[in-house]
Amino acid sequence: MASLAKVTLIGNVGSDPEMRYTPNGRAVTSFRMATNRRYTTSSGETKEETDWFRISVWGKQAEVCNQYVTKGKQVYVEGRLHARNWEGQDGQARTSLEVTANQVLFLGKPGAVAPLPEEGVPEEGEIGPEGLPFE
Repeated sequence: MASLAKVTLIGNVGSDPEMRYTPNGRAVTSFRMATNRRYTTSSGETKEETDWFRISVWGKQAEVCNQYVTKGKQVYVEGRLHARNWEGQDGQARTSLEVTANQVLFLGKPGAVAPLPEEGVPEEGEIGPEGLPFE
């Protein structure tokens, strides 16, 4: 019987990416990502909770993420979920959930730069509907 460990996340990057290479030269980029959930309790109080994930991206996509992902950017991540066991400084066994991404999409508006006045910004009313790139 087949099994599946797949997760889809949309959230904000919580740290700038860190890229490194394995001994055989394969790129891997890691960053933290936060997802938020807002809900109302039975008493009518609005609450918000944040979950943090460690994301790992491999290969060519790792290089692209290292170049374009920055703290605060909104991203869509799809990948497989797995547990990583480690020992904390206090000697206690710990487990964290990590996502190995097979797809990362950059969401939100790309950084728009306003044109300078000397670049010929059109005056209000100069562009009609025929000048817009969409209908």
